[in-house]
Amino acid sequence: MDLMAFSQNSIGFRGKLGPELASLTPGSVWFFSLFVPTRQRPYMEPENQTEISEFFLQGLSEKPEHQTLLFTMFLSTYLVTIIGNVLIILAIITDSHLHTPMYFFLFNLSLVDILLSSTTIPKMLVNIQTQSRAITFAGCLTQMYAFHLFGTMDSFLLAVMAIDRFVAIVHLLRYLVLMCPRVCGLLLGVSWVITNLQSLIHTCLMVQLTFCAGSEISHFCDLMPLLKLSCSDTHTNELMIFASGIVMGTSPLSCILLSYIRIFWTVFKIPSARGKWKAFSTCGSHLTVVSLFYGTIFAMYLQPTSPSSSQKDKAATLMCGVVIPMLNPFIYSLQNKDVKAALGKLIGKVAIPCPRPEQFLDVYHVPGSLLGARDREMHPIPYPRGVQSLAGNRDTE
Repeated sequence: MDLMAFSQNSIGFRGKLGPELASLTPGSVWFFSLFVPTRQRPYMEPENQTEISEFFLQGLSEKPEHQTLLFTMFLSTYLVTIIGNVLIILAIITDSHLHTPMYFFLFNLSLVDILLSSTTIPKMLVNIQTQSRAITFAGCLTQMYAFHLFGTMDSFLLAVMAIDRFVAIVHLLRYLVLMCPRVCGLLLGVSWVITNLQSLIHTCLMVQLTFCAGSEISHFCDLMPLLKLSCSDTHTNELMIFASGIVMGTSPLSCILLSYIRIFWTVFKIPSARGKWKAFSTCGSHLTVVSLFYGTIFAMYLQPTSPSSSQKDKAATLMCGVVIPMLNPFIYSLQNKDVKAALGKLIGKVAIPCPRPEQFLDVYHVPGSLLGARDREMHPIPYPRGVQSLAGNRDTE
């Protein structure tokens, strides 16, 4: 999530601008950083360097009495996230009414949410259970790559879904032509390529650094905590974070804002209140998820720096990487009648049917069309020849 890393870098950069600019918000600090030279971390002599091959995750709490509560909480959250998103995926696959562009992107959003939550939560559970907080350098880079890949992909999917709602409402008559399978596949493929590229660039730049300034990082591997442990020149990494933060962070958000401006403008022209409500109802779930995703980031980072910045970083990371993926299935199932109906059908298919009473009693009901009006009753099931002697005369007694 480059917007989060960009905001963290902006917060750390304030101290370099002097006390007169320390009150600037992270959204404006990046502008001055492009022109004001920063003081680079001094190089350490080769003989004084002790390269680090593994890191230690601090976790959310060091107190032993909190470990059981944290394990239970994260395990429950992870199970709810997996089950909820898998149900959404299965409902979309099995119901032909949901084979539309809107639900095609929802399918991919649920898949990305599963992968995003699986990037951090399983490692947290293992660390709590085994009381071992070590993570290898390769494992740390893999976790960082996956977290930024799926986190940024989340924002791109929200932008693509906003485009889908824009076309469905503003260009309703041309919706199936404009959002054909080829266009949907192109939008999804471009999003995956861009997000993979930016995560790969961050990872390749991180591999070139030397780490010797400590080995403890926050509860998971991220860009800014790793840069703080490096004794190499990190100016290139920081510039890349600023650049990708601007492009990857603001582009999806701008796309969402522009799409909904046009949507609101079109909906307000609809004369009937019922038509307006019907148009807005198709956007309710998406607007809720967008508000949660970006609202969390802005609420945590676009405020003056404070000694509790590290705690805010943890809270924002948990919200975007753990809580929101868990809430998305509930948001889309509770506010969407089509998804709710598809989930009902899916649960009905997998539910085990209860046997009828006559199946327990070894009797059957003779249809009335084969009998007279007075002979509609339950009759014993006759045993096949050869079985009657084994069963005895139970039915005739």
